[in-house]
Amino acid sequence: MTGFINIDKEVDASSAREVAVIKRLTGQPCGHMGTLDPMAGGVLPIGIGNACRLFDFFLTKRKTYLATFKFGVDYDTLDTTGKLLSDGDAVPSEESILKALPLLIGEVMQVPPKYSAKNINGARGYALARAGVDFELAPKKVNIYDITLVSRRSCDEYDFRIECGGGTYVRSVCRDMAGLLGTHAAMSALIRVKSGIFELKDAVKSSTLNKDNILSHIIPTDSVLSFEAVHMSGDQQKKLLNGLSVPTSLNDGMYKIYLEDGHFYGLGVADDCRLKVKTKLC
Repeated sequence: MTGFINIDKEVDASSAREVAVIKRLTGQPCGHMGTLDPMAGGVLPIGIGNACRLFDFFLTKRKTYLATFKFGVDYDTLDTTGKLLSDGDAVPSEESILKALPLLIGEVMQVPPKYSAKNINGARGYALARAGVDFELAPKKVNIYDITLVSRRSCDEYDFRIECGGGTYVRSVCRDMAGLLGTHAAMSALIRVKSGIFELKDAVKSSTLNKDNILSHIIPTDSVLSFEAVHMSGDQQKKLLNGLSVPTSLNDGMYKIYLEDGHFYGLGVADDCRLKVKTKLC
């Protein structure tokens, strides 16, 4: 059994818990394609079996979030689950926020939250922060494609739709937006509505799954890959299966490789008129 399942993660559940549910139901190694903090909900794609080998192809994909930012407050975690550091700062107007949004869009250098899973000399950032260790995180280049102000939820909360690349911290977007506006803010809610090709409208709650229905929710591995298909046969297939490269007229790039019997075998890479298997998935 191999493939993907598009989970709608429950708010307050850990990503690891969702993975454990799918592992128990399938009996296969499983892993998620980009963690969501416990306070966040929404799309959590989980790879099953050999599909886990495709993590690197998905972690950098574009993601879309619906986020709520609470202005005028400062928390150590950059979200409202942490320790309140200050309250009563200015709440910006809708007009001032709209003027600031273009400054946050593009390829930007972003400092991750200290309360994160970033590795600092072998320790997680959140562990060091909880222990009171003083440290700094280096800025990281991320892509923010669009930020839209959706609505004003309350006197101090605004809802935003954020489209960004992998590795972007929405909590840091919240902090940086507030900084541009001369105030503080913390993220109070977060829902991931899209991750690559996986969308919230197609996701399923893990609580609805059991051993009788889970197969109907598993997405075949090859169907989530947009690469062109290549069908092998004869001597070419034998050589590829033995780890050898074969001559090809394909343009350089990645391809989905299918065997003579129609089964999806894995991903191959064409380079300088040679084709070789890169990732075996069957």
